[in-house]
Amino acid sequence: MRAFTQHQGIVAPLDLANVDTDMIIPKQFLKSIKRTGFGKNLFDELRYEDEGQPDQECTGRPLREDFVLNQAKYTGSSVLLARRNFGCGSSREHAPWALDDYGFRVVIAPSFADIFFNNCFKNGLLPIQLSEENVEQLFQEVASQEGYSLSVDLDAQTVTTPSGVSFSFDVDDFRKHCLLNGLDDIGLTLQDQDAIKSYEAERQQSAPWLFGSKG
Repeated sequence: MRAFTQHQGIVAPLDLANVDTDMIIPKQFLKSIKRTGFGKNLFDELRYEDEGQPDQECTGRPLREDFVLNQAKYTGSSVLLARRNFGCGSSREHAPWALDDYGFRVVIAPSFADIFFNNCFKNGLLPIQLSEENVEQLFQEVASQEGYSLSVDLDAQTVTTPSGVSFSFDVDDFRKHCLLNGLDDIGLTLQDQDAIKSYEAERQQSAPWLFGSKG
């Protein structure tokens, strides 16, 4: 998993509340567990006029011109700004995979669905919860300034606007540690690999029948 320390990126404003995981990545794309290749189908039903299918080439598909990710001024955006209850619905981990594969590193909203929130941290994506007032202020500033970008500092737990105004956000100490060090669940386990190998070697000597050996 990629470590997250600091990030500065263009903000894409998704002015919708209750965005569920089927909206983030529709159900027909859940057949793969490779974690990559989902970016082209992120918000598929909102981005395209037609219905997308797995392994379909998206180049040339008819676009919904009014959708935020189809607007040139948000090309290359890596910070997603949304409304309350983002990521509700099913628990599919494909949702943060799709956001990450598209290029987003940060999602800012007043509130998140719990499972989606947890899945973000496990996949190197930083979900930031700010107040309704702060989020509304950011929406207004994004609308008034093309190329609007935010600077995010995980260690300091701040989001800073182009004018220098900073908002603080809360993050669990353990999740913060994992993101700063790029540790997912597997990475955390591998930190103890020497102890695991030592235990397995000792166990093989004391109980060889468990390993298919008569001793």
